[in-house]
Amino acid sequence: MPQQPAAPPALDVIHRLVPSPAGRVHLVEQGSGPLVLLVHGFPESWYSWRHQLPVLAAAGYRAVAVDVRGYGRSSRPEGADAYRMRELVEDAAAVVRALGEESAVVVGHDWGSGIAAHSALLRPDVFRAAGLLSVPYAPPGGPRPSDLFAELGGGDAEFYVSYFQKPGRAEAEIEPDVRGWLAGFYAALSADTMPAPDAPDPHFVSRGGTLRDRFPGGRLPGWLGAGDLDVYAGEFERTGMTGALNRYRALDRDWEDLAGHAGAPVRQPSLFIGGALDASTVWMSDAVKAFPDTLPGLVSSHILDGCGHWVQQERPEDVNRLLTEWLAALPATG
Repeated sequence: MPQQPAAPPALDVIHRLVPSPAGRVHLVEQGSGPLVLLVHGFPESWYSWRHQLPVLAAAGYRAVAVDVRGYGRSSRPEGADAYRMRELVEDAAAVVRALGEESAVVVGHDWGSGIAAHSALLRPDVFRAAGLLSVPYAPPGGPRPSDLFAELGGGDAEFYVSYFQKPGRAEAEIEPDVRGWLAGFYAALSADTMPAPDAPDPHFVSRGGTLRDRFPGGRLPGWLGAGDLDVYAGEFERTGMTGALNRYRALDRDWEDLAGHAGAPVRQPSLFIGGALDASTVWMSDAVKAFPDTLPGLVSSHILDGCGHWVQQERPEDVNRLLTEWLAALPATG
């Protein structure tokens, strides 16, 4: 069952704008001590870490949650090339520098998991450990992403990543009713509201249809109060969806950029937390099995029973406990 209260919590946090290669990163900070950088996924914001910020601060850490490039009050450069993984890694490193720190632990969810893993891979001088939520680490390499995702669709359906990759297409579906679309998307991937196993899979779009056609109707997931939905919807109503969607449109460039790192492991101490009902974890089960090779510094890996995709919001108490235990076991900073 979800562990979140219905109302958004009151947070005693500091908001900052710090310089980045694209212009600025908006971040929210709480606590003091070793830096823990929290990176969200799609379609979220710094607010997805609202349950972790006070707990990490109370445990003696400087907890910092960012708006990723393209989201919220962070810069939204034009063009999909600006959303390549290398660019997002440099944003993360820029935040560490701007906060006057030399190193950080980076923790990410969904796309943020990929950013966290690649930050550790590409900038081991800055990121001393990586926590990955929902999406397991898969080293660079393999088939071209657009070709791979095209193959996942069948004759009567298209995989959602392919659907998102065409500029303007998903925006036309989402932006006329951002709040309603987000509510349906969050519900589709939440343990207590996701469609039944025999229902059409919400990760696919019927030919000529929309992603929303397969979303469940009715109630919000238990972790998502109306006030929480207002926060998310308000940000995307203000910014539009293109900045967030451009991450999907940069995947082939990542494949080219990172070819020299094909098969490369992340060697720093790491953590993985996934949901047993999350397609990201289920479909990438081979990546989880490969952790001894791809994450040789793995400290612990956890699959939460009865949990969907939004792990740190669906199961905040469990995630907070696992995060703080892992952080406490890391080597002390010098």
